[in-house]
Amino acid sequence: MITSLIVAGIAFVPTTHLGCLCHAVLSHPAPTQATPMTEWPKNRAFSPESGELHLKNLRQLTFGGQNAEAYFNLKGNKLTYQTRQPNYPDEQIYTMNIDGSNRTRISTGKGRTTCSYFSPDEKWVYFSSTHFAQPAGQPPIDMSKGYVWMVNPNFILYRSRPDGKNLERVIAKPGYVAETTIAPDSSYMTFTGNWEGDVEIYRSNLDGSAITKLTDEIGYDGGPFVSWDGKQIVYRRSAPFQSQEEITAYQSLLKENLVRPSNMDVWLMDADGSNKRQVTHLGRASFAPFIHPNGKQIIFSSNHHDPTGREFDLFLINTDGTGLKQITFSPEFDGFPMFSRDGKKLVWGTNRHGAVRGETNIFIADWVE
Repeated sequence: MITSLIVAGIAFVPTTHLGCLCHAVLSHPAPTQATPMTEWPKNRAFSPESGELHLKNLRQLTFGGQNAEAYFNLKGNKLTYQTRQPNYPDEQIYTMNIDGSNRTRISTGKGRTTCSYFSPDEKWVYFSSTHFAQPAGQPPIDMSKGYVWMVNPNFILYRSRPDGKNLERVIAKPGYVAETTIAPDSSYMTFTGNWEGDVEIYRSNLDGSAITKLTDEIGYDGGPFVSWDGKQIVYRRSAPFQSQEEITAYQSLLKENLVRPSNMDVWLMDADGSNKRQVTHLGRASFAPFIHPNGKQIIFSSNHHDPTGREFDLFLINTDGTGLKQITFSPEFDGFPMFSRDGKKLVWGTNRHGAVRGETNIFIADWVE
């Protein structure tokens, strides 16, 4: 695993790593890269670990630095992802084909970026970046307050053409804006923000207009993903507060743009924010949920099965909270899963088979029902 990952601009440190508030990014320091990206192979085949019965034809698509949050386009033939490489100040956004070919940087090369997503027509790639206010990248997070994530207020939502040209600012607020995913019919996008005093989930038109808040309970709500039919949004939510002291501690951390992610569960809501319901009750850190194309199951990453809290694996659960099943069995980190729209492929980030300790790479596999 990684020493410190960042999810949607958020630093996560489960023994070796994790990701973005919304989805996930990578943090300081990046392990030494043995091979420049220009010399990477297209992909490399590996066998599944024992017990990984749902996975077949595994392929490693990245080979150095830190790589995570790989998400399919509508057709399922391309991926957008973020990577941290030695020649840039912080992680940057790239696209590639699902066989690992044609890796192309689309972000500016400055600042920290996170949470990229193709528009359904593939005319744009959306992502959040700090390159305007923080071109040197995000400073290391002060862990003197314990295990915390940063909700970086310098993140602005942008979009660019798939070749990196025509960069446009979409949403800029006096606070964090990241973790964007888009409905397959382009009717809306959803994202996470904290400019109204709490970490909440919002939706808007793809040009950033008509912003509507979908969550309003005190506490962290984030990492929203739109289902492939566009009818539901799955997300992660922190455990309910049990006292005023817990609320005060949460709000005090948030004033410093920090949150504590050690106790989160998976939730579902309809696309308009109605019918919210809790899916998992695991009492640990469960994150990066994505709805199976069948609309009946959710895949997510969690450390609930490890008494030390250090190992994260992928799990599958029915939307009614039944049928919990472990999917990955690597002794390393596994997270940020996403199904292709046809349900035939799964992509995720993992520490397995890293060339150096702490290296995170993107793997893709055929999904076996």
